[in-house]
Amino acid sequence: MTAHASTTVEVRDLCREHLEEVARIDALHTGESKPDYWQRVFEEFLSSTGEERVGVAAEIDGRTIGYLLGVVRAFEFGSEACGWVFAVGVDPDQARAGVASALLEHACERFRRAGVTRVRTMVQRNDVEVLSFFRANGFAGGSFVQLERDLEGRA
Repeated sequence: MTAHASTTVEVRDLCREHLEEVARIDALHTGESKPDYWQRVFEEFLSSTGEERVGVAAEIDGRTIGYLLGVVRAFEFGSEACGWVFAVGVDPDQARAGVASALLEHACERFRRAGVTRVRTMVQRNDVEVLSFFRANGFAGGSFVQLERDLEGRA
């Protein structure tokens, strides 16, 4: 897989060395630096054993350019165990080069090996770019509808 004409992207398991770059890429997308959050996520992921957690990073020449994190779990209301993608990000310099799709395919293979047959995620309905990415990679509206209630009384 190539990000740009002559550069090979390698997808590998997430490790402690990816922490700083994952936090940097996330901050580029969200506009908010969250080093404490990412430290907690990494500690949880790296201390876990088994196939219930999926954390992968994309690298070019040893430099982290993207990440994807997911987990296998069942939720309430009759949902069977499935893979959940809860974070994906790619360095904007590598956008639209297939990096996120490569990460997703690698993660889906890991989910298959964990014994699940479905992968889910949640996306803000106005995040057209992320919605388009997931739809282009075979995701569609699922059998559950996410509902929420604002407890602060705001619209």
